[in-house]
Amino acid sequence: MTEQPAKLFPVSWDQFHRDCRALAWRLNGAGPFRAMVTITRGGLVPAAIVARELGVRVIETVCISSYDAENHKGALRLLKPITAEVAGGDGAGVLVIDDLVDSGATARLVRDMLPKAHFATVYAKPAGRPMVDTFVTEVSQDTWIYFPWDTGLAFQPPINKEGE
Repeated sequence: MTEQPAKLFPVSWDQFHRDCRALAWRLNGAGPFRAMVTITRGGLVPAAIVARELGVRVIETVCISSYDAENHKGALRLLKPITAEVAGGDGAGVLVIDDLVDSGATARLVRDMLPKAHFATVYAKPAGRPMVDTFVTEVSQDTWIYFPWDTGLAFQPPINKEGE
């Protein structure tokens, strides 16, 4: 995140859990899935919730970095690939989970690895939306989502400051 986005969307733990369960409801008819691949780090929490709801026991990670320590977007770096045993060649029967699809660059990289996998995210932005098969909530491209693991309890300024 190099500049302040136009819109902020803070998500509480309760809301995120409900949204992950809603994602599981949508995915229930798309399976069965023999394995799940979660894109770290953001996909870890929704993967745990969705795996529980769908009864998926084989969970793999693919580790990709796209931000530096100062939250500046950079080049994608594959830190840990998907094991061949889980990928199964083309990803057929695999569910890929992430918290958010933004530009679609990370999803595109994973989709190239698993072209027949089913991609699901909790949230989607318009630029990345074509890369996912299932999602729960679409937000505008200029929205920055504050996930519950990134925040603490703090004052939230009003959306329209003119009303103060």
